[in-house]
Amino acid sequence: MRQRILNLRFRTLVFGLLSSGLFGLQSCDKQDVYRDIDYNRISAIVNDNYNLSIFRAALDRTGMDEYLQEQEGPFTVLVPSDDAFARAGINGTTALKARSSAWIGSTVNYHVLNGNYELSKFPYLINQEVNSRGGKVFVSRWIKGQDTVLAINGARVLLEDIPASNGRIQIINRVLEPYFHETLADAVTADTTTLFAEALRRSGLMETLRGEGPYTLFAPSNHAMRRYGYTSIQQVKEANQGTLRELCEFHIAVDRRFINDYILFIGDTHTGSQRMINTFTATVKLIANANEPGGFSGIRLAAPGNVTDVHVTRQDILAGNGVLHIVDDVLRLTR
Repeated sequence: MRQRILNLRFRTLVFGLLSSGLFGLQSCDKQDVYRDIDYNRISAIVNDNYNLSIFRAALDRTGMDEYLQEQEGPFTVLVPSDDAFARAGINGTTALKARSSAWIGSTVNYHVLNGNYELSKFPYLINQEVNSRGGKVFVSRWIKGQDTVLAINGARVLLEDIPASNGRIQIINRVLEPYFHETLADAVTADTTTLFAEALRRSGLMETLRGEGPYTLFAPSNHAMRRYGYTSIQQVKEANQGTLRELCEFHIAVDRRFINDYILFIGDTHTGSQRMINTFTATVKLIANANEPGGFSGIRLAAPGNVTDVHVTRQDILAGNGVLHIVDDVLRLTR
């Protein structure tokens, strides 16, 4: 919808009348300036939807709202809903303001793609690489039961291919975290899983995780490593290298796997498997979503040596050559 907006600009000219000592005000010269405003631009559509208010505030904070209004593009913008921001701990625009400008800027850029991507026409493949203004994103289009599912970095697309005059909008159910590390070796080193990171170094597998990949890494938390028996960095450094390599190899899988990928792949039994680089497999069990009948919210892992299932406590930490998940126990081959 286009609306002609009248912009009145008054110019007042003051002339000195020396002969009379009086000042006269010349009447205003009205100039009618018409400017087209396109209410079908990406920015305008986001502004017009109350459940996208937090992303709208993020666009405003970075100046990207004006850019997406003025530029022809085309662009594809991945827009997290307000519920998606709430799941990320950002409950409203006030909470967003507490975030740093750097975080908001990198997050907004990561959600903006140059080009018009019609996701509903993507091939039926998992994790197809597309470049955003902030790095690589991975698009999946897959059939699950009777439904065609679209996902980006494991986040579900709630509404796809909303047309705008300068591109498209995709509404997603999670805020995508930009990745800051090109390799999983750097990502796990920067994380709080210091004991497992030292085990990877000691075993020689850090070099593997610096390779091209892609890989999926299930990294046990420090608490999980302590329960397993490695209570300090020094103890890990003094451990047998072969023993550590056996442990670590059972936590690395070839290929990039977001948690949602397992939900898409696994069939009616709700149980699947993941082969690790040591050729042994861990069992993958889907977790039912209590708020979505027939849906699933995540996965649990099981291995021959584990008495109880292993839970994913943090998921989908993206690196340039793979994905990192943090788990609450060590996957064990034997008891």
